[in-house]
Amino acid sequence: MAKTKVGFALTGSFCTFTRAFDSMKALKKLGYEIVPILSYAAAKEDTRFYSHEDVWRILEEISENKPLSTLSEVEPIGPKKLVDAYIIAPMTGASMAKMAHGIFDTPALLGAKSHLRNSRPVLIAPSTNDGLSTAAENIGKILGMRNVYIVPYAQDDPIHKPRSLVADFAKIPEALAAALAGGQLQPILLGGLKSVEK
Repeated sequence: MAKTKVGFALTGSFCTFTRAFDSMKALKKLGYEIVPILSYAAAKEDTRFYSHEDVWRILEEISENKPLSTLSEVEPIGPKKLVDAYIIAPMTGASMAKMAHGIFDTPALLGAKSHLRNSRPVLIAPSTNDGLSTAAENIGKILGMRNVYIVPYAQDDPIHKPRSLVADFAKIPEALAAALAGGQLQPILLGGLKSVEK
């Protein structure tokens, strides 16, 4: 029996990369095949959390596949039906703004657009300091898109970052299973999460 293939894209919320890697490991353990995809920032930036070389190495170790990091590499995802589901985790406020307004100019976003042409599920995991301010409108627009689902999320630090929202990455396997069945994992809004900042 063929494995379910999942495109797993990372955008530049670098403080949540460890949680994204853990989610990939959980999916791999459940039998999914992972195709890693990187936004331009995720592919090239060195941060206090990870060097870009480490990001690439970790993704290859987990997935046993080379990450896709260019527009030309991700464009065939839809036409060739390369994956059964597509995850963007983490998904930054900037990426959500672009998706909400039909701008697909990074590998992570173009891969999602290409995948959606087949009416197959896209699952997003928000991670933004502006989730309850400027990004809120875009989250609402994305929730109204067909075949797009969201990983349940919460405020991660209501006292020090009162507008910040972060998905519960531990729920990605459950949210993916729901999305593959055509459903949204509920509830979408959760109680507080422990801050991801180190």
